[in-house]
Amino acid sequence: MRPTSSSAEQALHILAARLRHLRQAADLSGRDLARLAGWQASKVSRIEHARRRPAATDVRAWCRHCGVPEQAEELVVSLEAIEGMFVEWRHMERTGLRKAQEAVIPRWERTRHFRIYSSKLIPGPLQIGPYIAAVLTALMRRRGLPNDVEEAVQVRLNKQRLIHEGDRRFAVILEESVLRGPIGGTEVMAAQLGHLLTVSALPSVSLGIIPLDADRSSVWPTEAFFMFDDAEVTVELISGHLTITQPYEIGMYADVFTTLARLAVYGKAARGIITSAVAALDE
Repeated sequence: MRPTSSSAEQALHILAARLRHLRQAADLSGRDLARLAGWQASKVSRIEHARRRPAATDVRAWCRHCGVPEQAEELVVSLEAIEGMFVEWRHMERTGLRKAQEAVIPRWERTRHFRIYSSKLIPGPLQIGPYIAAVLTALMRRRGLPNDVEEAVQVRLNKQRLIHEGDRRFAVILEESVLRGPIGGTEVMAAQLGHLLTVSALPSVSLGIIPLDADRSSVWPTEAFFMFDDAEVTVELISGHLTITQPYEIGMYADVFTTLARLAVYGKAARGIITSAVAALDE
């Protein structure tokens, strides 16, 4: 499947440009390279214009015929990163929500520093059971998935033990609008906001809230993302789950997170916004 996210597309274009540079540096035409590799001439053009994703064997043959076989493995690693960047929801969740929840546990267990930004929902580590159930039930219905919501909720709740274990740190930035959009009804949302007040006092959790009236000149609200140390970033899109592993892209998300964090308020000010959101539920 060809990547369909902007980030994956960008990575594919970068790989294509590097392959084109290798061919040009070897003083080979596209036809020359195709002849040496036993390909149709159009294959080289499609790869260089990012209209076709090469296989690992293609990359190795490309480097060999361009006289730089030592560069092949680095480029194959880049290719594998592109392959893993985008996973369609229907593929990820084809066996149900519980399996999708379980699949991320190893990543969570090896992470020590979580940076989480959310513009739509309270994120998983800070959710209560009824809130999780409301979110996953909506996903199950919208995507036509098997109904294993109860089991998936329990997996997500069990994963929250990591907040209390070891030396992990959870830095969470929420848009205030997240607190103002009831999920699961008024009672569920009130309980969820109360829980948010409780977990925000934990030593492992830093909770920042960006007020509705914050000046957004420096950075706009963006898609929700999770940063796992400096190793991976995951982004939840409507159509798929994007995993980013390229260092320069991870750095971009780290910079955005830092800018968002500067807009947020913490401590007493953050608790005041949460309390105000609770009061608004009764209006």
